[in-house]
Amino acid sequence: MSPSSPYAHQAARVADIKICGLRRPAEMELCQALKVRWVGLVFHPASPRFLTPGEARCLYEATSPAQADEPERIGLFVKPTLRVIEQVLEHLPLDGLQLYTSLENAQAIRRHFQLPVWLAQGIADKAHLPSGSSADQIDGYVIEARATAQDTRPGGLGRSFDWALTQDWHSPRPWMLAGGLTPENVQTALQLSGARAVDVSSGVEESPGRKSLARMEKFVRNVRAKSCTSTGS
Repeated sequence: MSPSSPYAHQAARVADIKICGLRRPAEMELCQALKVRWVGLVFHPASPRFLTPGEARCLYEATSPAQADEPERIGLFVKPTLRVIEQVLEHLPLDGLQLYTSLENAQAIRRHFQLPVWLAQGIADKAHLPSGSSADQIDGYVIEARATAQDTRPGGLGRSFDWALTQDWHSPRPWMLAGGLTPENVQTALQLSGARAVDVSSGVEESPGRKSLARMEKFVRNVRAKSCTSTGS
C-alpha cells in the first residue's frame, strides 16, 4: 500500500490527520512536533490560504531538516494544467497532490508526475459518493460538502455535510473526511462517518488563512483521544 494512503494505519484504528492551508513556519513546525501525517499547501489563488511557489519554497526552507517521520507535503490544486504543477515542483518537492478536477484529469496527472493523487469529491447525498473499480488510478478521495453555484472555490469552505452518509459506504479507494471539521466536532464526525482520516483547515484558524496553534493542538489531541477510545471499545 502506498505510504500516502489514508488507510496505512487502519490496523491500529488510529485516525490519520491532515492539516491544510499552512502559511507560516510556526504552523509547519507545530505539525512536525505533533507528528500529523500530512500538511496541505494550497496553490489556488481564490483561497485565503494561497501560496505562490516561491512562498511555498520559503516555508519549506524555514522548517526543520527532513526527518523520517515528518509530515508529507500535499499540494492542493484546482483544475490545474500540467505546467502549473510543474512550476510548484520546480520550487519544492511534494509527496502528493490533492486535486479538484475530473477523475480522468486526475488519472492523467498521476501518470504524468508519478505522484500519489487524492481526488476531492463534494457530496450532498449518497448518490455523490464515488463508486467503481479499485483499478481507478488514483490513490484516494477527500470527501467534503458539495460546493454551490455561489461559492468562489470548490473546497475550503468550512461547511460540513451529513456525516452519516459515509457510514456504510464501500469506497473504491481509501478516503478522508474534510469540510467543517473543528476541535469541538471532530470526535462526533469520526463516530458518525466511520472515517479513518480527517482533513482540517478553517476549523483550526483564528482568521482566514492564519492558523491558531492552540486549536491545531486541540484538534490533534481530540482526534487521538477518540481513536484511543474506539480502539478500546
